[in-house]
Amino acid sequence: MAGLNVSIAFFFLVVGVCQALRWLSKRLLSPGADGCLTRELAGSLQLCTSCLELRMLLEIGPWGGGFGPDVVLTLLFILFAVHGASFDGASANPTVSLQEFLLLESSLAATAAKLLAQGAGMGTGWAVTKLYWSWELTQFHLIQNLIASECSSSIHTSLHHAAFVEGTCAFLFHLILLKLRQSRLIYRVPALAATVTFLTYAAGPYTGAFFNPALATVTTFRCSGNGFWDYVQVYWLGPLAGMLAALLLYQGNIPRLFQKNLLYNQKSKYRIPKARVAAHGEGDEPCQKRKGEKSNSKPRA
Repeated sequence: MAGLNVSIAFFFLVVGVCQALRWLSKRLLSPGADGCLTRELAGSLQLCTSCLELRMLLEIGPWGGGFGPDVVLTLLFILFAVHGASFDGASANPTVSLQEFLLLESSLAATAAKLLAQGAGMGTGWAVTKLYWSWELTQFHLIQNLIASECSSSIHTSLHHAAFVEGTCAFLFHLILLKLRQSRLIYRVPALAATVTFLTYAAGPYTGAFFNPALATVTTFRCSGNGFWDYVQVYWLGPLAGMLAALLLYQGNIPRLFQKNLLYNQKSKYRIPKARVAAHGEGDEPCQKRKGEKSNSKPRA
């Protein structure tokens, strides 16, 4: 279990460094775009390094360390709970940023900047993790370095089924994210962490269960077994379609594209009696009498 302890220490170190980066950005940068981009970069760096190390433990741990997937899934839940509590508003996920754009919560320029920051954070996380693995601190990392150049694709089913799996994972994740947007952090964080853990358990054997285009790009696009456009179809178009479906189901429309609600009728919460509506239309008389006041209106000839 010594190798597992080293990985856990690495997780703590990464979270601490990224948290220090977020703290420095609050102290030194403006609270607007600069701080937001720094948080996205730090969150993407934190997410990428953690997921790469977890992926290594999932692949090598059962036969190299004697522990099963249950240990990795427990770590996954804990890490995503820590991520949710420490990201400070960052998403580290391109489909979440696009969702905010479609909900009119972010401008086109801000969304593009977030996507660039996420890509830079993921690329930096990949480089940092590769450097960390090259030190070969544990037997896990020694084995990882030996097989790194011959990695195989995470797609273990047909392309259409793989795209459907990634799209379904993204659909469920975004639907729950939309439902919990206004809830308190103490409820939202464990719920999303449990969702990610369950989806990883259910869909991991088919596609790796990334449902995050940036994370999938740095993790699996370089591996042999499938071409670039195959990966685009599964790991970019699949999650994007799932996000759009979740947004359309939850909102009934996509605010950035059209205002009309396509799925739900917008009915008034209160019903107004027809007699009062007619009285209000005839003149400036009040629609409702005060309590105890009798009506003196007479029928007109």
